[in-house]
Amino acid sequence: MKLLNLGLKHLATLAACAASLATVSAASTTVIYSFAGDEDGEYADTDLVVDSSGNIYGTTVLGGEHGSGSVFQLTPTTNGWVHNVLYSFTGGADGGEPYKGVTLDAQGNLYGTAVTGGSGSCEGGCGVTYELKKSGTTWTQTVIHAFTGGDDGSGPGARVTLDQRGNVYGMTPTAGAFGFGTIYQLRPSGSGQWTLQVIHAFTGGDDGAGGSAGQMLLLGRRLFGVATAGGAFGSGTAFSLSPKAGGEWSFKILYSFKGDPDAGFPYSGLMADASGNLYGTTYYDGANDLGSVYELSPQAQGEWKETVLYSFAGGKDGNSPIGNIVFDTAGNLYGTTSEGGLGTGTIFKLANSNGVWLESVVHSFRGPPDGAFAYNGMVVNSAANFYGATVHGGSADEGAIYKFQP
Repeated sequence: MKLLNLGLKHLATLAACAASLATVSAASTTVIYSFAGDEDGEYADTDLVVDSSGNIYGTTVLGGEHGSGSVFQLTPTTNGWVHNVLYSFTGGADGGEPYKGVTLDAQGNLYGTAVTGGSGSCEGGCGVTYELKKSGTTWTQTVIHAFTGGDDGSGPGARVTLDQRGNVYGMTPTAGAFGFGTIYQLRPSGSGQWTLQVIHAFTGGDDGAGGSAGQMLLLGRRLFGVATAGGAFGSGTAFSLSPKAGGEWSFKILYSFKGDPDAGFPYSGLMADASGNLYGTTYYDGANDLGSVYELSPQAQGEWKETVLYSFAGGKDGNSPIGNIVFDTAGNLYGTTSEGGLGTGTIFKLANSNGVWLESVVHSFRGPPDGAFAYNGMVVNSAANFYGATVHGGSADEGAIYKFQP
């Protein structure tokens, strides 16, 4: 899945949308870094991750030394944030166009995917999963799997998930045994080699089609995720995967999205609360066909109940959310929309009032020098600050990283 052309199309409509008004709270949103393009990186379609020292990591789809994307680090200092490109993709065997960011392991190494490059029969390469290994101040990139476009899948654009054993899990939106994408596991060996196992191949039927760009959620030993399309109603599915004896996995459909007025076409990953309820967003459908926020609740007999918490109406409240949901310490939900507000997306809050979820816009992106088009959700650090990325905006309109304080 690529949303690059989608973002460029919306830039063309910015002038027409700028007259829209938004309801904005007293919350504070500040751009902490603006990408300059070229070697610096551009088009930050990235989830962010924060380490124990407060450093922020992510990816840019374009830019870097070779124009094929980068992995970056932002380091907090007394004089502001310092940006450092950790790796620039060449678009060749090492991969190109890394979407959706990286995942941090306990040793400070980073793992991610790139949708092009590598090898295989795909034009421009079928994409890779890679490791960036840290040694002192040096980072070394290694491709741990180059996709072939066959049964293993192609075009991996989802942020990967790590378990405590160092296994890497991810999804591809295309190829696979049935042509509708895969879910894969990469297991490390002591010799530095990695073994790929496809743990589910989407059929395009009731199980879904096209692994989403959202990171799969690991709870215990179970993986939870969404497929953007397919399912019983053609509007996507939510699923779980559980390991079985002998290295096999059991795939279970938790919910088949029904489409308007129900939720439909989920791009984002899932987030869990302390009770085991799952939350996510959908790009389309809802009561107004402009996207939604939904909850999945486990029931006594093992089934799951879906509830649409909010349907976006367009205009000031935003529309077309793509990113994940996060919580604050009071249990409020926060997320982003890729459009609406003043025309270039919003940060929204959902507060539960006696079982009714009330939506408010806490920031409406305005374009340069503010951010523009939030294609990802936010991450919360230990100080309860929220950080996110926009694919455009910033002082050079090449993308921005922002800090949000509720």
